[in-house]
Amino acid sequence: MGSIGSVYERELRSVLAGELKGVRAVTKSCSEVERSQAMKVTNRPFLVVRAPGSGSEGTGDLLALRGDICFPIEVKSSKSKKLYLSGRTFLQLESLKEIGERCGLLPLYAYRLKGVRGDSWRIMKVEVDGLRGKLRHLSRSIPSLPLTRNGKEFLDWDQGMPLHRFLSLVCKSDGAKISTEVFPSKSMRSDFETIISS
Repeated sequence: MGSIGSVYERELRSVLAGELKGVRAVTKSCSEVERSQAMKVTNRPFLVVRAPGSGSEGTGDLLALRGDICFPIEVKSSKSKKLYLSGRTFLQLESLKEIGERCGLLPLYAYRLKGVRGDSWRIMKVEVDGLRGKLRHLSRSIPSLPLTRNGKEFLDWDQGMPLHRFLSLVCKSDGAKISTEVFPSKSMRSDFETIISS
């Protein structure tokens, strides 16, 4: 993908890692609602690593990990809203599918449209079988790569999920549910609040 591609990899890595500077940079021309949705990642960040041999063997360019979910992510960028996969890029897609099914992961494409204001990233999933748990649930909300008339997957920026919506989806807070499970009775919560305020 070259040096330009690595710039976009770093940009996305910074956002997924919940770095305030990175999130602010990609949302500076977004609406307040879009910005607040993207900011959720600062409270529930991912460990994001650049995959060795980036883009080959089904690893994608980045691997985003958190205790509850993991995504191999292939990063693409273009000035065109549509990007067709052939040759090496099609082999990358096939490898992502194979690894996703073998390891129970949900591979994603992150597509950066150059020269656009607002949220310039779109997220699309690679269709895989055998997902379980949270990944299976999330998979239902993330759009798949569209198909050409010949049935081959390609990237269409207009059909992808905006990055701010993806971040809002994967960073929903479970705080309220956790607090009631940890402190089931009101008296226990009151005792805990008293201890903390002391």
